[in-house]
Amino acid sequence: QVQLVESGGGLVQPGGSLRLSCATSGFTFSNWHMNWVRQAPGKEVGWVSGINADGTKTFYADAVKGRFTVSRNNAKNTLYLQLNNLKYDDTAVYYCTKGLGAVNPLLGAKGIQVTVSS
Repeated sequence: QVQLVESGGGLVQPGGSLRLSCATSGFTFSNWHMNWVRQAPGKEVGWVSGINADGTKTFYADAVKGRFTVSRNNAKNTLYLQLNNLKYDDTAVYYCTKGLGAVNPLLGAKGIQVTVSS
């Protein structure tokens, strides 16, 4: 079955950086558009970034454009998100999702916590 396992989060000060990873299995990763989404406390899940199957096109929400960079390694079946110049509002649980337009995490997905705090 499809598995998406996020890692790399943590506590970081404003202006700091983190690199998230999403290890995937159970499907042909290189055939799929992938996304990062996030859920802040008390808010609905929001789309953050997307990348097409071969990694040649990337997409970002306005709130993260210029600060976050999405990438993928199809040989390693892994999706990445580089988070730079982090802000308090970036505090959220981050998830990776599979498929164009997929916003909702897999049922039971744990995601990875990113906390921006001084």
